[in-house]
Amino acid sequence: MTDLLIIGGGPAGYVAAERAGHHGLSVTLFEKKALGGVCLNEGCIPTKTLLYSAKTYENALHADKYGVQAENVGYDYEKIISRKNKVVRKLVAGVKSKMTANQVTVIEGAATIVGRGQDGIEVSCNGNIYKGKNLLICTGSEAAVPPIPGLKEAGDVVVTNREILELKQQPKSLVVIGGGVIGMEFAGFFNSLGTKVTIVEMLPEILGGLDFEISAMLRDIYTKKGIDFHLNAKVVQVDGHKVVFEKEGKTQTVEGEKILLSVGRRPVTEGFGLENLNVELNKGGIKTDEKMRTNVPGVFAAGDVTGFSLLAHTASREGEVVVNNLVGRQDRMRYNAIPGVVYTNPEVAGVGETEESAKAKGITYKMAKLPMSYSGRFVAENEGGNGLCKVLVGEKYGEVIGVHLLGNPSSEIIYGACMAIEQEMTVKELQEVVFPHPTVSEIIKETIFSFD
Repeated sequence: MTDLLIIGGGPAGYVAAERAGHHGLSVTLFEKKALGGVCLNEGCIPTKTLLYSAKTYENALHADKYGVQAENVGYDYEKIISRKNKVVRKLVAGVKSKMTANQVTVIEGAATIVGRGQDGIEVSCNGNIYKGKNLLICTGSEAAVPPIPGLKEAGDVVVTNREILELKQQPKSLVVIGGGVIGMEFAGFFNSLGTKVTIVEMLPEILGGLDFEISAMLRDIYTKKGIDFHLNAKVVQVDGHKVVFEKEGKTQTVEGEKILLSVGRRPVTEGFGLENLNVELNKGGIKTDEKMRTNVPGVFAAGDVTGFSLLAHTASREGEVVVNNLVGRQDRMRYNAIPGVVYTNPEVAGVGETEESAKAKGITYKMAKLPMSYSGRFVAENEGGNGLCKVLVGEKYGEVIGVHLLGNPSSEIIYGACMAIEQEMTVKELQEVVFPHPTVSEIIKETIFSFD
Protein backbone atom coordinates (compact mmCIF):
# COMPACT_ATOMS: atom_id res chain seq x y z
CA MET A 1 0.00 0.00 0.00
CA THR A 2 1.52 3.30 -1.15
CA ASP A 3 1.17 6.38 1.03
CA LEU A 4 0.46 8.70 -1.89
CA LEU A 5 -0.57 8.12 -5.49
CA ILE A 6 -0.21 11.13 -7.79
CA ILE A 7 -1.76 11.42 -11.24
CA GLY A 8 0.10 14.03 -13.27
CA GLY A 9 3.77 14.99 -13.22
CA GLY A 10 3.47 18.75 -13.72
CA PRO A 11 4.48 21.47 -11.22
CA ALA A 12 1.85 20.34 -8.69
CA GLY A 13 2.55 16.64 -9.06
CA TYR A 14 6.32 16.48 -9.20
CA VAL A 15 6.80 19.06 -6.43
CA ALA A 16 4.37 17.16 -4.19
CA ALA A 17 6.15 13.89 -5.03
CA GLU A 18 9.55 15.36 -4.21
CA ARG A 19 8.38 16.82 -0.90
CA ALA A 20 6.52 13.67 0.10
CA GLY A 21 9.48 11.47 -0.71
CA HIS A 22 11.74 13.80 1.25
CA HIS A 23 9.51 13.32 4.30
CA GLY A 24 9.70 9.55 4.01
CA LEU A 25 6.33 8.84 2.41
CA SER A 26 6.12 6.17 -0.27
CA VAL A 27 5.03 7.81 -3.53
CA THR A 28 3.96 6.57 -6.94
CA LEU A 29 3.69 9.21 -9.67
CA PHE A 30 1.87 8.55 -12.95
CA GLU A 31 2.65 10.66 -16.03
CA LYS A 32 1.35 9.81 -19.51
CA LYS A 33 3.55 12.23 -21.47
CA ALA A 34 6.66 13.84 -19.98
CA LEU A 35 7.61 14.87 -16.47
CA GLY A 36 7.24 18.58 -15.93
CA GLY A 37 3.80 18.76 -17.50
CA VAL A 38 2.63 21.58 -19.76
CA CYS A 39 4.72 24.17 -17.91
CA LEU A 40 8.07 22.54 -18.54
CA ASN A 41 7.33 20.98 -21.92
CA GLU A 42 4.80 23.23 -23.64
CA GLY A 43 4.55 26.43 -21.62
CA CYS A 44 6.61 28.30 -19.03
CA ILE A 45 10.12 27.08 -19.82
CA PRO A 46 10.09 26.76 -23.64
CA THR A 47 8.41 30.15 -24.08
CA LYS A 48 10.87 31.87 -21.75
CA THR A 49 13.75 30.28 -23.64
CA LEU A 50 12.37 31.63 -26.92
CA LEU A 51 11.72 35.05 -25.42
CA TYR A 52 15.27 35.29 -24.11
CA SER A 53 16.62 34.60 -27.60
CA ALA A 54 14.34 37.33 -28.96
CA LYS A 55 15.43 39.77 -26.24
CA THR A 56 19.10 39.04 -26.95
CA TYR A 57 18.49 39.73 -30.63
CA GLU A 58 16.67 42.98 -29.86
CA ASN A 59 19.47 44.10 -27.54
CA ALA A 60 22.04 43.44 -30.24
CA LEU A 61 20.01 45.38 -32.80
CA HIS A 62 19.93 48.40 -30.53
CA ALA A 63 23.38 48.03 -28.97
CA ASP A 64 24.44 51.40 -30.35
CA LYS A 65 22.28 53.07 -27.68
CA TYR A 66 24.84 51.81 -25.15
CA GLY A 67 27.92 52.74 -27.16
CA VAL A 68 28.36 49.21 -28.48
CA GLN A 69 28.79 48.46 -32.18
CA ALA A 70 27.17 45.32 -33.53
CA GLU A 71 27.20 44.70 -37.27
CA ASN A 72 25.30 42.19 -39.41
CA VAL A 73 23.04 41.24 -36.50
CA GLY A 74 20.86 38.28 -37.35
CA TYR A 75 19.33 35.13 -35.93
CA ASP A 76 18.86 31.47 -36.81
CA TYR A 77 15.27 30.38 -36.17
CA GLU A 78 16.16 26.69 -36.30
CA LYS A 79 18.88 27.18 -33.68
CA ILE A 80 16.49 29.14 -31.46
CA ILE A 81 14.05 26.22 -31.55
CA SER A 82 16.85 23.71 -31.11
CA ARG A 83 18.12 25.51 -28.01
CA LYS A 84 14.59 25.57 -26.62
CA ASN A 85 14.38 21.80 -27.03
CA LYS A 86 17.78 21.35 -25.38
CA VAL A 87 16.77 23.42 -22.36
CA VAL A 88 13.54 21.44 -21.97
CA ARG A 89 15.38 18.10 -22.16
CA LYS A 90 17.88 19.23 -19.56
CA LEU A 91 15.22 20.34 -17.11
CA VAL A 92 13.07 17.24 -17.63
CA ALA A 93 16.14 15.17 -16.81
CA GLY A 94 16.56 17.30 -13.68
CA VAL A 95 13.02 16.50 -12.55
CA LYS A 96 13.67 12.79 -13.14
CA SER A 97 16.79 12.94 -11.01
CA LYS A 98 14.82 14.62 -8.20
CA MET A 99 12.28 11.81 -8.31
CA THR A 100 15.05 9.24 -8.09
CA ALA A 101 16.79 11.08 -5.25
CA ASN A 102 13.58 11.11 -3.22
CA GLN A 103 12.66 7.46 -3.90
CA VAL A 104 9.59 8.34 -5.97
CA THR A 105 8.32 5.56 -8.22
CA VAL A 106 7.53 7.06 -11.62
CA ILE A 107 5.14 5.14 -13.88
CA GLU A 108 5.03 6.23 -17.52
CA GLY A 109 1.53 5.73 -18.83
CA ALA A 110 -2.07 6.92 -18.65
CA ALA A 111 -3.51 6.26 -15.20
CA THR A 112 -7.19 5.60 -14.58
CA ILE A 113 -8.95 5.83 -11.25
CA VAL A 114 -10.67 2.53 -10.50
CA GLY A 115 -12.39 3.65 -7.31
CA ARG A 116 -12.19 3.65 -3.56
CA GLY A 117 -12.11 0.34 -1.77
CA GLN A 118 -12.14 -0.58 1.89
CA ASP A 119 -8.37 -0.60 2.07
CA GLY A 120 -7.58 2.45 -0.07
CA ILE A 121 -7.85 4.06 -3.49
CA GLU A 122 -7.14 2.00 -6.61
CA VAL A 123 -5.56 3.28 -9.81
CA SER A 124 -4.82 1.23 -12.92
CA CYS A 125 -1.98 1.89 -15.35
CA ASN A 126 -0.41 -0.26 -18.06
CA GLY A 127 -2.53 -3.21 -17.00
CA ASN A 128 -1.49 -3.06 -13.35
CA ILE A 129 -3.45 -2.01 -10.26
CA TYR A 130 -1.90 0.32 -7.68
CA LYS A 131 -3.35 0.97 -4.23
CA GLY A 132 -2.76 4.05 -2.12
CA LYS A 133 -3.85 5.52 1.18
CA ASN A 134 -4.18 8.91 -0.50
CA LEU A 135 -4.61 10.19 -4.05
CA LEU A 136 -3.50 13.56 -5.42
CA ILE A 137 -5.03 14.56 -8.76
CA CYS A 138 -2.83 16.89 -10.82
CA THR A 139 -4.09 16.40 -14.37
CA GLY A 140 -3.59 20.04 -15.30
CA SER A 141 -5.31 21.95 -18.07
CA GLU A 142 -5.57 22.09 -21.84
CA ALA A 143 -6.04 24.87 -24.37
CA ALA A 144 -9.66 25.95 -24.59
CA VAL A 145 -11.12 25.61 -28.09
CA PRO A 146 -14.25 27.73 -28.55
CA PRO A 147 -16.91 26.74 -31.13
CA ILE A 148 -15.81 29.25 -33.75
CA PRO A 149 -17.15 28.36 -37.24
CA GLY A 150 -14.37 27.27 -39.59
CA LEU A 151 -11.84 26.65 -36.84
CA LYS A 152 -11.48 22.91 -37.42
CA GLU A 153 -11.67 23.26 -41.19
CA ALA A 154 -8.62 25.56 -41.14
CA GLY A 155 -6.44 22.57 -40.26
CA ASP A 156 -2.82 23.23 -39.34
CA VAL A 157 -3.19 26.94 -40.09
CA VAL A 158 -4.62 27.20 -36.57
CA VAL A 159 -2.23 26.35 -33.73
CA THR A 160 -2.33 26.39 -29.95
CA ASN A 161 0.56 26.99 -27.55
CA ARG A 162 1.62 23.38 -28.14
CA GLU A 163 1.88 23.37 -31.93
CA ILE A 164 3.37 26.85 -32.28
CA LEU A 165 6.38 25.74 -30.25
CA GLU A 166 7.15 23.08 -32.84
CA LEU A 167 6.92 25.21 -36.00
CA LYS A 168 9.87 24.44 -38.25
CA GLN A 169 9.70 27.81 -39.95
CA GLN A 170 8.95 31.28 -38.69
CA PRO A 171 5.61 32.52 -40.06
CA LYS A 172 5.71 35.79 -41.98
CA SER A 173 2.45 36.85 -40.40
CA LEU A 174 0.55 35.74 -37.30
CA VAL A 175 -2.95 36.48 -36.05
CA VAL A 176 -3.39 35.88 -32.33
CA ILE A 177 -6.92 35.24 -31.11
CA GLY A 178 -6.77 36.33 -27.47
CA GLY A 179 -4.64 39.01 -25.84
CA GLY A 180 -3.97 37.22 -22.56
CA VAL A 181 -0.60 36.27 -21.12
CA ILE A 182 0.10 33.39 -23.52
CA GLY A 183 -1.02 35.38 -26.54
CA MET A 184 1.04 38.42 -25.60
CA GLU A 185 4.20 36.42 -24.94
CA PHE A 186 4.07 34.66 -28.32
CA ALA A 187 3.14 37.94 -29.98
CA GLY A 188 6.18 39.57 -28.38
CA PHE A 189 8.50 36.77 -29.48
CA PHE A 190 7.47 36.73 -33.12
CA ASN A 191 7.24 40.52 -33.33
CA SER A 192 10.85 40.77 -32.16
CA LEU A 193 11.91 38.49 -35.02
CA GLY A 194 10.05 40.50 -37.64
CA THR A 195 6.81 38.56 -38.03
CA LYS A 196 3.79 40.77 -38.70
CA VAL A 197 1.55 40.22 -35.65
CA THR A 198 -2.11 41.11 -35.16
CA ILE A 199 -3.99 40.51 -31.91
CA VAL A 200 -7.76 40.18 -31.76
CA GLU A 201 -9.11 40.50 -28.21
CA MET A 202 -12.75 40.37 -27.13
CA LEU A 203 -12.22 42.42 -23.94
CA PRO A 204 -11.65 46.20 -23.76
CA GLU A 205 -7.97 45.68 -22.89
CA ILE A 206 -5.26 43.04 -23.17
CA LEU A 207 -4.11 41.01 -20.16
CA GLY A 208 -7.48 40.86 -18.45
CA GLY A 209 -7.17 40.63 -14.67
CA LEU A 210 -3.91 42.56 -14.50
CA ASP A 211 -3.68 46.27 -13.72
CA PHE A 212 -5.60 48.08 -16.45
CA GLU A 213 -3.28 51.07 -16.68
CA ILE A 214 -0.16 48.95 -16.98
CA SER A 215 -1.80 46.66 -19.55
CA ALA A 216 -2.65 49.71 -21.66
CA MET A 217 0.93 50.98 -21.36
CA LEU A 218 2.32 47.64 -22.56
CA ARG A 219 -0.11 47.64 -25.47
CA ASP A 220 1.06 51.11 -26.44
CA ILE A 221 4.70 49.95 -26.37
CA TYR A 222 3.94 47.02 -28.66
CA THR A 223 1.82 49.15 -30.95
CA LYS A 224 4.93 51.27 -31.53
CA LYS A 225 6.84 48.04 -32.20
CA GLY A 226 4.40 47.22 -34.99
CA ILE A 227 1.74 44.94 -33.49
CA ASP A 228 -1.83 45.71 -34.52
CA PHE A 229 -4.47 45.40 -31.79
CA HIS A 230 -8.20 44.99 -32.25
CA LEU A 231 -9.95 45.29 -28.87
CA ASN A 232 -13.64 44.74 -28.11
CA ALA A 233 -13.51 42.42 -31.11
CA LYS A 234 -15.49 39.17 -31.18
CA VAL A 235 -14.22 36.48 -33.55
CA VAL A 236 -17.16 35.05 -35.47
CA GLN A 237 -15.43 32.91 -38.07
CA VAL A 238 -12.13 31.50 -39.28
CA ASP A 239 -11.92 31.15 -43.04
CA GLY A 240 -8.67 29.50 -43.95
CA HIS A 241 -5.98 32.05 -43.17
CA LYS A 242 -8.56 34.74 -42.40
CA VAL A 243 -10.00 35.69 -39.01
CA VAL A 244 -13.37 37.39 -39.21
CA PHE A 245 -14.48 39.49 -36.24
CA GLU A 246 -17.17 41.95 -35.26
CA LYS A 247 -16.25 45.29 -33.75
CA GLU A 248 -18.56 48.24 -33.10
CA GLY A 249 -21.24 46.63 -35.22
CA LYS A 250 -18.96 46.18 -38.21
CA THR A 251 -17.42 43.03 -39.64
CA GLN A 252 -13.68 43.10 -40.26
CA THR A 253 -11.12 40.58 -41.49
CA VAL A 254 -7.42 40.05 -40.80
CA GLU A 255 -5.20 37.46 -42.42
CA GLY A 256 -2.16 35.53 -41.21
CA GLU A 257 0.06 32.70 -42.38
CA LYS A 258 -0.64 31.14 -38.99
CA ILE A 259 -3.43 31.72 -36.47
CA LEU A 260 -2.66 31.25 -32.79
CA LEU A 261 -5.69 30.28 -30.72
CA SER A 262 -5.05 31.61 -27.23
CA VAL A 263 -8.35 32.19 -25.45
CA GLY A 264 -7.52 30.54 -22.15
CA ARG A 265 -7.22 27.06 -20.70
CA ARG A 266 -9.63 24.62 -19.09
CA PRO A 267 -9.10 21.96 -16.41
CA VAL A 268 -8.66 18.36 -17.52
CA THR A 269 -11.30 16.42 -15.58
CA GLU A 270 -12.19 13.72 -18.09
CA GLY A 271 -10.48 10.63 -19.43
CA PHE A 272 -8.95 9.27 -16.23
CA GLY A 273 -11.88 7.85 -14.27
CA LEU A 274 -12.66 10.81 -12.02
CA GLU A 275 -16.33 9.88 -12.16
CA ASN A 276 -15.53 6.65 -10.29
CA LEU A 277 -14.91 8.67 -7.12
CA ASN A 278 -17.89 11.05 -7.33
CA VAL A 279 -15.60 14.01 -6.77
CA GLU A 280 -17.43 17.33 -6.64
CA LEU A 281 -16.68 19.85 -9.38
CA ASN A 282 -16.97 23.63 -9.37
CA LYS A 283 -17.00 25.79 -12.50
CA GLY A 284 -15.36 23.06 -14.54
CA GLY A 285 -12.59 22.25 -12.05
CA ILE A 286 -12.26 19.99 -9.02
CA LYS A 287 -13.60 21.68 -5.90
CA THR A 288 -11.17 21.78 -2.97
CA ASP A 289 -10.91 23.40 0.44
CA GLU A 290 -7.97 25.41 1.78
CA LYS A 291 -6.04 22.19 2.42
CA MET A 292 -6.66 21.06 -1.18
CA ARG A 293 -9.00 18.28 0.01
CA THR A 294 -11.89 17.22 -2.19
CA ASN A 295 -15.23 16.00 -0.88
CA VAL A 296 -13.89 12.41 -0.97
CA PRO A 297 -11.73 11.41 2.05
CA GLY A 298 -8.10 10.83 1.12
CA VAL A 299 -8.48 12.45 -2.30
CA PHE A 300 -6.77 15.78 -3.02
CA ALA A 301 -6.40 17.99 -6.09
CA ALA A 302 -3.79 20.61 -6.95
CA GLY A 303 -2.79 22.73 -9.91
CA ASP A 304 -4.77 23.76 -12.96
CA VAL A 305 -7.29 20.95 -12.51
CA THR A 306 -8.91 23.00 -9.73
CA GLY A 307 -9.62 25.74 -12.25
CA PHE A 308 -8.84 28.44 -9.72
CA SER A 309 -5.37 29.88 -10.34
CA LEU A 310 -3.86 28.41 -13.47
CA LEU A 311 -0.23 29.25 -12.72
CA ALA A 312 2.72 26.91 -12.24
CA HIS A 313 3.87 28.51 -8.99
CA THR A 314 0.35 28.28 -7.58
CA ALA A 315 0.30 24.60 -8.50
CA SER A 316 3.61 23.90 -6.76
CA ARG A 317 2.46 25.61 -3.60
CA GLU A 318 -0.84 23.70 -3.63
CA GLY A 319 1.10 20.45 -3.90
CA GLU A 320 3.22 21.47 -0.92
CA VAL A 321 0.10 22.20 1.12
CA VAL A 322 -1.18 18.68 0.47
CA VAL A 323 2.07 17.04 1.58
CA ASN A 324 2.55 19.28 4.61
CA ASN A 325 -0.83 18.27 5.98
CA LEU A 326 -0.19 14.59 5.24
CA VAL A 327 3.01 14.67 7.31
CA GLY A 328 1.40 16.51 10.21
CA ARG A 329 2.39 20.08 9.46
CA GLN A 330 -0.67 22.33 9.54
CA ASP A 331 -0.82 24.34 6.35
CA ARG A 332 -3.44 26.01 4.19
CA MET A 333 -3.50 27.52 0.73
CA ARG A 334 -3.72 31.29 0.52
CA TYR A 335 -4.29 33.17 -2.72
CA ASN A 336 -3.92 36.79 -1.64
CA ALA A 337 -0.27 37.04 -2.68
CA ILE A 338 -0.01 35.01 -5.89
CA PRO A 339 2.18 36.90 -8.38
CA GLY A 340 1.34 37.18 -12.04
CA VAL A 341 4.08 37.81 -14.60
CA VAL A 342 4.08 38.50 -18.34
CA TYR A 343 7.51 37.84 -19.84
CA THR A 344 7.25 40.33 -22.66
CA ASN A 345 9.93 42.94 -23.32
CA PRO A 346 9.41 44.93 -21.13
CA GLU A 347 8.11 42.59 -18.46
CA VAL A 348 4.93 43.05 -16.46
CA ALA A 349 4.50 41.74 -12.91
CA GLY A 350 1.81 42.22 -10.32
CA VAL A 351 0.59 40.78 -7.04
CA GLY A 352 -2.40 41.41 -4.83
CA GLU A 353 -5.25 43.78 -5.54
CA THR A 354 -5.42 45.95 -8.62
CA GLU A 355 -7.35 49.19 -8.58
CA GLU A 356 -10.08 47.43 -10.53
CA SER A 357 -10.33 44.42 -8.18
CA ALA A 358 -10.19 46.60 -5.06
CA LYS A 359 -13.07 48.74 -6.32
CA ALA A 360 -15.07 45.64 -7.25
CA LYS A 361 -14.60 44.23 -3.74
CA GLY A 362 -15.39 47.51 -2.04
CA ILE A 363 -11.89 47.81 -0.56
CA THR A 364 -10.94 51.38 0.32
CA TYR A 365 -7.32 52.06 -0.61
CA LYS A 366 -4.69 54.64 -1.31
CA MET A 367 -2.52 54.47 -4.42
CA ALA A 368 0.92 55.82 -5.28
CA LYS A 369 2.86 55.41 -8.50
CA LEU A 370 6.17 56.47 -10.00
CA PRO A 371 7.82 56.05 -13.40
CA MET A 372 10.56 53.42 -13.45
CA SER A 373 12.98 56.18 -14.40
CA TYR A 374 13.11 57.13 -10.71
CA SER A 375 15.40 54.09 -10.34
CA GLY A 376 19.01 54.85 -11.23
CA ARG A 377 19.73 51.22 -12.12
CA PHE A 378 16.72 51.15 -14.46
CA VAL A 379 17.91 54.28 -16.27
CA ALA A 380 21.42 52.83 -16.57
CA GLU A 381 20.18 49.63 -18.21
CA ASN A 382 17.13 50.78 -20.20
CA GLU A 383 18.19 53.59 -22.49
CA GLY A 384 15.15 55.47 -23.71
CA GLY A 385 12.79 53.13 -21.90
CA ASN A 386 10.37 53.73 -19.10
CA GLY A 387 7.81 51.87 -17.06
CA LEU A 388 5.69 52.19 -13.97
CA CYS A 389 5.52 51.10 -10.35
CA LYS A 390 2.13 51.25 -8.68
CA VAL A 391 1.50 50.43 -5.01
CA LEU A 392 -1.87 50.06 -3.30
CA VAL A 393 -2.31 50.14 0.48
CA GLY A 394 -5.37 49.73 2.69
CA GLU A 395 -6.73 53.11 3.70
CA LYS A 396 -7.43 52.18 7.33
CA TYR A 397 -4.27 50.34 8.39
CA GLY A 398 -1.82 51.27 5.64
CA GLU A 399 -0.99 47.65 4.83
CA VAL A 400 0.34 46.81 1.37
CA ILE A 401 -2.41 45.13 -0.67
CA GLY A 402 -1.09 45.37 -4.21
CA VAL A 403 2.07 46.08 -6.21
CA HIS A 404 2.20 46.30 -10.01
CA LEU A 405 5.23 46.85 -12.22
CA LEU A 406 6.00 47.50 -15.88
CA GLY A 407 9.68 47.36 -16.81
CA ASN A 408 12.62 44.97 -16.74
CA PRO A 409 13.30 42.98 -14.61
CA SER A 410 9.87 43.08 -12.92
CA SER A 411 9.70 39.27 -12.74
CA GLU A 412 12.73 39.18 -10.45
CA ILE A 413 11.49 41.97 -8.17
CA ILE A 414 7.88 41.03 -7.53
CA TYR A 415 8.63 38.32 -4.95
CA GLY A 416 9.54 41.05 -2.45
CA ALA A 417 6.09 42.53 -2.87
CA CYS A 418 4.60 39.05 -2.40
CA MET A 419 6.36 38.76 0.94
CA ALA A 420 5.16 42.20 2.03
CA ILE A 421 1.55 41.30 1.26
CA GLU A 422 1.82 37.82 2.76
CA GLN A 423 3.22 39.27 5.99
CA GLU A 424 0.66 42.10 6.00
CA MET A 425 3.44 44.67 6.16
CA THR A 426 2.46 48.30 6.51
CA VAL A 427 3.96 51.10 4.47
CA LYS A 428 5.94 52.24 7.52
CA GLU A 429 7.40 48.76 8.04
CA LEU A 430 8.35 48.43 4.37
CA GLN A 431 9.92 51.90 4.40
CA GLU A 432 12.30 50.69 7.11
CA VAL A 433 13.56 47.77 5.01
CA VAL A 434 17.01 48.40 3.51
CA PHE A 435 17.03 47.86 -0.27
CA PRO A 436 20.36 47.32 -2.05
CA HIS A 437 21.57 50.23 -4.15
CA PRO A 438 21.58 50.59 -7.05
CA THR A 439 18.82 48.13 -7.97
CA VAL A 440 15.60 48.45 -9.90
CA SER A 441 13.79 47.04 -6.84
CA GLU A 442 14.38 50.39 -5.10
CA ILE A 443 11.52 51.77 -7.18
CA ILE A 444 9.13 50.12 -4.72
CA LYS A 445 10.67 51.96 -1.80
CA GLU A 446 10.71 55.23 -3.71
CA THR A 447 7.05 54.80 -4.55
CA ILE A 448 5.85 54.05 -1.02
CA PHE A 449 7.46 57.21 0.38
CA SER A 450 4.77 59.05 -1.57
CA PHE A 451 2.36 57.96 1.17
CA ASP A 452 4.07 60.18 3.77
